[in-house]
Amino acid sequence: MGLFNFFTQEIAIDLGTANTLIIHNDKVVVDEPSIVALDRKTGKMIAIGRQAMQMDGKTHENIKTVRPLKDGVIADFDAAEHMIRGFIKMINGGKGWLFPSLRMVICIPSGITEVEKRAVRDSAEIAGAKEVYLIHEPMAAAIGIGIDVEEPMGNMIIDIGGGTTEIAVIALGGIVCDQSIRVAGDNFDSDIVNYMRRQHNILIGDRTAEKIKIEVGSALAELQEPPADFAVQGRDLMTGVPKQIMVSYTEIAHCLDKSISKIEEAILKALEITPPELSADIFQTGIYLTGGGALLRGLDKRIAAKTKLPVHVAEDPLRAVVRGTGIALKNIENFRFLMP
Repeated sequence: MGLFNFFTQEIAIDLGTANTLIIHNDKVVVDEPSIVALDRKTGKMIAIGRQAMQMDGKTHENIKTVRPLKDGVIADFDAAEHMIRGFIKMINGGKGWLFPSLRMVICIPSGITEVEKRAVRDSAEIAGAKEVYLIHEPMAAAIGIGIDVEEPMGNMIIDIGGGTTEIAVIALGGIVCDQSIRVAGDNFDSDIVNYMRRQHNILIGDRTAEKIKIEVGSALAELQEPPADFAVQGRDLMTGVPKQIMVSYTEIAHCLDKSISKIEEAILKALEITPPELSADIFQTGIYLTGGGALLRGLDKRIAAKTKLPVHVAEDPLRAVVRGTGIALKNIENFRFLMP
């Protein structure tokens, strides 16, 4: 076993719709967008991560950019395998040295089907993993923000990622009840694209929409510390000429309202099916927000107003899930909820 350990490298992967993060030796070594650029003729990978992201929406006919994950699950098997392999190579600073044998812990959405689970496991094995363990995202997020998940104490975690929003009540090392909805960061982006087209007659791409969400995105129409208006460039649909407009946070709050309401509904549904003893715990501990969506201005206040419960945003919410996955990797023997 000792020799096996010497030759085995352990990595924890947060395989997200928007970003993929990898922890190796307790450090986040890869934090890249989940996107690959492929040559259409040969199918070879041209770029990956940030490099591929810069090409997105700007490619000619010989190059295509692919997001292998959609709604938190693998949609393009080949591209996913290329991507995982490419990111693993990045761990050593791009040197050609390959790990002799890999043990991976990968996090998956809690509402995933057996077929989708199989796709994640197969992709990891083709990319070189000898042992693959899976962990549910809300569980990883809870561990990542420092909650003792083995305790008989109920905690509610909401993880708003790129493709899915995971809402789970966790106690005794298991998920007691959960809601997994496919409304998250990507939906916010498409809401912004549609709003710009309808309201301002201007066509923008997904990358610009994401920039708007980061700069002036808000869940509330009134903020105490509002961000400054943001200049948006796109194509005028009337004239076909590029033009620039200014966008305020109140406009974005208005256009994201529908999607956020869906998330609120799912939260209330999860609270509705929570056993009464755990409800009592959640009343004391409150709700924990993680994932990129947790950074949306005023979202915590809006959820708090809707549920009448205290809402805490995790520190560094983008990395909470991968941190938890990393801790689970170190304690594989102790965590019974890891799925081999």
